[in-house]
Amino acid sequence: MDEIQYVDHWAIWLKHQSDFNKSYKIAVTGSALPIEQGQESGVGRWETLKVPTLSFYEYLMLRKVTLPEIPQVKSFVELFDWSEGEFLKVGRQAQGLVSHFHEYLMRGGFPEPALIDDITRTQKLLREDIVDKVLKRDMTAIFGVRRIIELEKIFLYLCLHDGGIMDISKIAQELEGISRSGVTKFLELFEQTHLVYRLKPHGYGKEVLRGKSKYYLADPALSGSVLLLGKRLLQRPEKLGAAVEAAFFKHIFTRYYQRSIGFSYWQDRKGRGKEVDIIAEFGDNTIPFEVKYQDKIVTQGNVPGLRLFLEQKSLNRGYVITQRSDDFGPMEAHSAKPGKKSEPLNGLIIKIPAPLSCFWLSNDHS
Repeated sequence: MDEIQYVDHWAIWLKHQSDFNKSYKIAVTGSALPIEQGQESGVGRWETLKVPTLSFYEYLMLRKVTLPEIPQVKSFVELFDWSEGEFLKVGRQAQGLVSHFHEYLMRGGFPEPALIDDITRTQKLLREDIVDKVLKRDMTAIFGVRRIIELEKIFLYLCLHDGGIMDISKIAQELEGISRSGVTKFLELFEQTHLVYRLKPHGYGKEVLRGKSKYYLADPALSGSVLLLGKRLLQRPEKLGAAVEAAFFKHIFTRYYQRSIGFSYWQDRKGRGKEVDIIAEFGDNTIPFEVKYQDKIVTQGNVPGLRLFLEQKSLNRGYVITQRSDDFGPMEAHSAKPGKKSEPLNGLIIKIPAPLSCFWLSNDHS
């Protein structure tokens, strides 16, 4: 049964069906928040599965793209044992993914828009679905939101600053007439309905509680579609980089969220402008990822934040998500502390082209 959240007292009805009809197998779909709110009635009776938009691999399958011969990688850790020849060979094989990846960033992971060849029409359809149906209809019907104009303003702000660190006070100042509490409430609604992902600052205690959160839109094509950028997305490096970062985070989150992995971002507290885009933590492991989608080879000077984080946390592994297919392989991690010679650290940074990283994260046959 689809859109179950529109039915009054659906959780109680579903509980009764489960209790008195043991042979029934029932699947319901709908917005994330109402289903989670009904979990108290369904403890031990049902399981909630979060379904993200199409991954890059699923997008390729949907469009019936003939895939290049690329070896499977179950974990990026395997790349630390690769030879130089393997990096060169697979980098060449992955070159064919680039154009499809750029189209994926423009079409996104919603099935109907993904199948439309005309990019402009695709983005208009996606924009109408999000703005007219989700923001105006669902937010009003399900959550009782009445200030639709304010809701649209904040969502547009997120589209303009996708992957950015959000200062609630600054947003309230720039969007006149919206209070700090209003901004906070709307951001929470976006998160609860899976329109955005939120990353807290890396660390513990006050640095997390007082820190500003970072937000990614749930699908890499949302920003470009709402802004109706079309193919201009590919000519705007800052927007293209933001779309790639959103795509990579969506893929790594989707691949690992069921394994109790925490995600955050990191900033140098001394205000030197150094940061790491994504930190994944599970158990005693801390894995940093930096996205540098630029049309040149990534060097030590391009990732000072990643190098400093590795040094401060005494880590020996990190990853950079790159643009070029030939920018693939290991790079020594050198010290990034001010006034200290650039000495090699006891570790490596693996550079992985973005199309290949998303392909591997979403093509899981293990």
